[in-house]
Amino acid sequence: MTLQEAREAAAAAKKLKGQGVDPAEAKQQAKAAARQREARSTTFREAAEAFVAKWQSSWSESHTQRQMGALKNHLFPFIGERPIAELEPPDLLEVVLRVEKNGAPDMARRVRQVAGQVFRYAVSHGKAQRDISADIRDALAPRQQRHYAAITDPARFGEFLRATRGYKGHFVVQCALRLAPLVFQRPSELRCATWAEIDLDAAMWAIPAARMKRRKYGKEHGKPHPVPLSRQAVNILRELRPLANSAGHIFPGERKGRPISDNTIRAAFLTLGFASDEQTFHGLRSSAQSMLMERLGFSFEVTDAQLAHSKRDPLKGAYDRTEYMEQRCAMMQVWADYCDALADGVEPERAAERAKAAKDGKAQQ
Repeated sequence: MTLQEAREAAAAAKKLKGQGVDPAEAKQQAKAAARQREARSTTFREAAEAFVAKWQSSWSESHTQRQMGALKNHLFPFIGERPIAELEPPDLLEVVLRVEKNGAPDMARRVRQVAGQVFRYAVSHGKAQRDISADIRDALAPRQQRHYAAITDPARFGEFLRATRGYKGHFVVQCALRLAPLVFQRPSELRCATWAEIDLDAAMWAIPAARMKRRKYGKEHGKPHPVPLSRQAVNILRELRPLANSAGHIFPGERKGRPISDNTIRAAFLTLGFASDEQTFHGLRSSAQSMLMERLGFSFEVTDAQLAHSKRDPLKGAYDRTEYMEQRCAMMQVWADYCDALADGVEPERAAERAKAAKDGKAQQ
């Protein structure tokens, strides 16, 4: 500030004081008015872009894609250029209901959730007065709890296994259908598996942390998830081995450099007579865990470790690093033997006895 500017400011302050106005308070009011003018000029898109820039580094790639998809496809086209401070609950509700009426209730809830995050970020930075997404929560259809369809009846599961072994389609898909029930990992983890992850001599598949369902830190710094391979699983992989290069996908798709798709497996299930309301690719995880616990007597802790589920108790998860590898190796072989017996049409109780007997008469638990 120059000397002349200082004199002018002092004169202005003296004038205000003479009018009974506190100069310091007037300065604060002027700043508040400027912030309000700035807030009124900040659009929803600008607030959303600032929010994403703040948090994107802590998000996984898939989460970032979901967030940006909700913003670009559903929010920006309708309220993106409007001042965020002027938006009212009916404005957001109109956007969300448009998504719901298009037959995407889950996406409608995600859109509302993302909008709420943007509003809360804007409130904390003085760009909006409150989070209006809370006002429309009860205006959406209630969420219907859905689970991946899974066969848990051993006899019916045996029919499913026989059907997969009789599949007449592409050999790669045949092998994927036969291997999937034996390892029961998530669909993307199996489809995108590469030969670099497999050690056939050690009968072990190590899924890299980056391909697991984890938060960004876990993907970047976590350990691979080990999957013990039964004799049957190793044999299937050995059948496939001559068809692939050293580090390529185990289940290559028709497009070069890409694995088979979810739709390929889904179509194969339908061809075999198993619709998505009875058995899904992902549902094989539930099928396996249910029968391992109920029919073969393995503990929840061991089966859950094999499924690579995150610990339900965050504190327990921070200290419990047990992997149960010895028990899991035994369990995977017992499970494969059990699947063989069911596929052969052996009565479920006898199949369980036969599988356990194949492991020296005892299933380690």
